[in-house]
Amino acid sequence: MSGLVYGTAGQRLDVYRAGTASEASPVVLLWHGRGPDERDVLAPLAGAAACLGITCFVPDWRPDAPDGGRTHLRESALFVREHASDFGGDTERIVLAGWSLGGRAAVAAALDPGALDGWRPRAVVGIAGGYTRPEPLTGRAPLDDLTGVGQLPPALPVRLIHGTADPVVDAGRSRRLRTALEQRGWPASLHEPDTDHAGVIMTEFDPAHGRCRPSLADHAVRGGTRTAQLLARAADFAPDRQS
Repeated sequence: MSGLVYGTAGQRLDVYRAGTASEASPVVLLWHGRGPDERDVLAPLAGAAACLGITCFVPDWRPDAPDGGRTHLRESALFVREHASDFGGDTERIVLAGWSLGGRAAVAAALDPGALDGWRPRAVVGIAGGYTRPEPLTGRAPLDDLTGVGQLPPALPVRLIHGTADPVVDAGRSRRLRTALEQRGWPASLHEPDTDHAGVIMTEFDPAHGRCRPSLADHAVRGGTRTAQLLARAADFAPDRQS
């Protein structure tokens, strides 16, 4: 289902529905990265996740908005919480995930319940994120929250995936985040497929158009498939395959 309106600004989102099932399916809210209104970039990954039994919501949002996109992110989360069941989703099994800047925001939401009005997802998946810089929901860097002296909320699972050949965001940032999470007693895992920043979501960067497009390159198919499996595993729906 494409182009549904959510929120006060009239932003749009796409819903990738799981196949026919006898019970409600797990839900993933998947945020794109820094490019404004790039929900289409995540179409290959969202479609792969739906094939694994996930109902996946992919909203547009605008990091170039005056508030950095904070309102869009919050409104997309509210929409999913209120309407996931309308699309066959289980509101008790919502995973929050994001790619690049979206992944940074997703992790920040796990560390600060106030970011989404006290709501917390079942788990969080960070995809090729850089966690050392401020993100739009809290205005802070997730790693600063973890390495500071402040009290954290109760732990929830955080699963990370980052391509080893990523030239945009070094995979070392995800390694640092995993270490910091574990030091604070949070369950965390890191998967490192042999792909790049675009390949981890089953795409490739098209410099002529300045955005990512679907890719059938072996490394991108493998990397994107691993990410889709990780999204499903975060909802306790499919086995976690790690190499």
